[in-house]
Amino acid sequence: METSLFIARIVGPLLGVSGLATLINRTLLEDIGREFLDSKALLFLAGVMALITGLVIVNTHNIWIAGWPVMITAFGWIAVVAGVVRIAFPSLTRRMGAAMLSNRRLMVAIAAVQVLIGIWLSWLGYL
Repeated sequence: METSLFIARIVGPLLGVSGLATLINRTLLEDIGREFLDSKALLFLAGVMALITGLVIVNTHNIWIAGWPVMITAFGWIAVVAGVVRIAFPSLTRRMGAAMLSNRRLMVAIAAVQVLIGIWLSWLGYL
């Protein structure tokens, strides 16, 4: 449980702040997203960082029991898959990213979910 709380204290604020930034600065984040997708180096580096983050979480917190800690494990596995896809299939990542950036409603919905999950994990981790 201590590992779950520790990771929630990191992932919660990260999701909350990044989701909030997207909602507040949507045009800026769209521009950043386009620049990111145009940079092969940044895309590869983001893949490496996501893969490392996911592997750290999965290796320290591979818990599949009913309850909120399973969200931490799911986040870790999602990061592993995201990292592998960014590294191994950059053209797929660019296509998916461009489709997401062109759909404002989807971006707002994802950002809102990020904020809610971020607040929830922060609440669990810090209170």
